[in-house]
Amino acid sequence: MPFQMGVPSQTDFPAKTWHRLMANAARADRSFSQVYGDPQGEQELRVQIAAHLAVSRQLRCHPDQVVVTSGYRQGLALALTALQVTGAEAWIEDPGYPLGRRAMELAGLCVVPIPVDSEGICVAEGIRKAPDAKIALVTPGQQAPLGVCLSPARRLALTDWAAGRDAWVIEDDYLSELQLDGRAAPALASGPDADRVIHIGSFSKTMSPVIGVGFVVCPPLLATRFIEVASTLSPAPSQTIQRALAEFMSGGHYLRHLRKMKALYTFQRSIAIEGLTELPATIETSGLALKIPLLDHADDKRLALRARELGIAPVPLSAWYASPSNATPGLLASITNIRADNCETACRELNELLNALLKQ
Repeated sequence: MPFQMGVPSQTDFPAKTWHRLMANAARADRSFSQVYGDPQGEQELRVQIAAHLAVSRQLRCHPDQVVVTSGYRQGLALALTALQVTGAEAWIEDPGYPLGRRAMELAGLCVVPIPVDSEGICVAEGIRKAPDAKIALVTPGQQAPLGVCLSPARRLALTDWAAGRDAWVIEDDYLSELQLDGRAAPALASGPDADRVIHIGSFSKTMSPVIGVGFVVCPPLLATRFIEVASTLSPAPSQTIQRALAEFMSGGHYLRHLRKMKALYTFQRSIAIEGLTELPATIETSGLALKIPLLDHADDKRLALRARELGIAPVPLSAWYASPSNATPGLLASITNIRADNCETACRELNELLNALLKQ
């Protein structure tokens, strides 16, 4: 739906190329013996992922550090299982990804919400509230949902804390290199004390969640443990899909697709902003979304439900906060599926919905 978060463009997936590569991979599968695949992931895909990260995220790793997963959530589950820190405290960004927060709770961790400002997660506040935490789950490249980039000083402070406290930083590479204004920031796992950082990425936002492929880059110290957990509990997804994706990357199709999508999303963001000029609020950009702040008394959850009845699907900003008392009402409206044929109607509905709120 227009403004729906978390899904890429539904009309610009390179279907023809992808189907051809899948057919090639399926034919190649006939010549392979009928055995289980490498639970760490196919070697050729891990090589391509490592090579891509070196260029796009300045993250230099060996393919043996890469574990292929079925997406971000499996990668996070793999990391939490391998670290074995049940009962420990864990920093989470506030606001932050609700499913990430819930995953930490289900893993038996005591989550400690840490506020986020214009420089990213407030590391000093985390040290004050939970200095002995064993995990910090962060989105340093493009903070979810505020879109800010973790500042150099905060990056250094975060990894210094982890190294000094024998803790681990889980880097959620939210939106990967789909940063519309300038080049994507280097991965946190590319900097100092990178051996304390576990990097989790996915192809769900850059390509499609239907593919169901992600990856974890684990520090060398943890590689054996991660592979053991993957072998036992969460082996890699379909070999056919992995081989097709490896060929998609090696043939240059992935880089071309990323360049195309950055240009497309930049255009779609511009027409969405132009279409929402009647909003009674100042729009802020946030990754692939627009953040629309609301008055303190506004019920953004009720507004989001009403929006769905109108055929549009922004999400309430307050749902991203772990601490209801700190929640700021607002709407997050994705621009990934705003097109020339639906922009006018979608923007009109959102304009009218929020202007009606002022009259109540």
